[in-house]
Amino acid sequence: MRTIVLLVISNVFMTFAWYAHLKNFNNRHWLIAVFVSWGIAFFEYLVQVPANRIGYAGSFSLAQLKITQEVITLCVFVPFAVYYMGVPLKWDFLWAGCCLAGAVFFVFR
Repeated sequence: MRTIVLLVISNVFMTFAWYAHLKNFNNRHWLIAVFVSWGIAFFEYLVQVPANRIGYAGSFSLAQLKITQEVITLCVFVPFAVYYMGVPLKWDFLWAGCCLAGAVFFVFR
């Protein structure tokens, strides 16, 4: 469970590092967005690296860690896109989740 919680926290940082500059630094030089994103990503890595080490040393295989991260990414990205970025909620998010559910099935069986 510790791995999952740490991956969720790291994914929140990652999502903001990758996409928040599109809203917050849209009218600034792209290099400023790069440095701000790197600063945010530093904190992501402070959580993500231990999360993966704990998970890999515990009960997760490498493939299971990756698929788990992708599921968490979608679970974090959809609320971020809808509430923070103002993207309309679409059925495509559900279909993407269904595809990831298939990936979870195959990697954890």
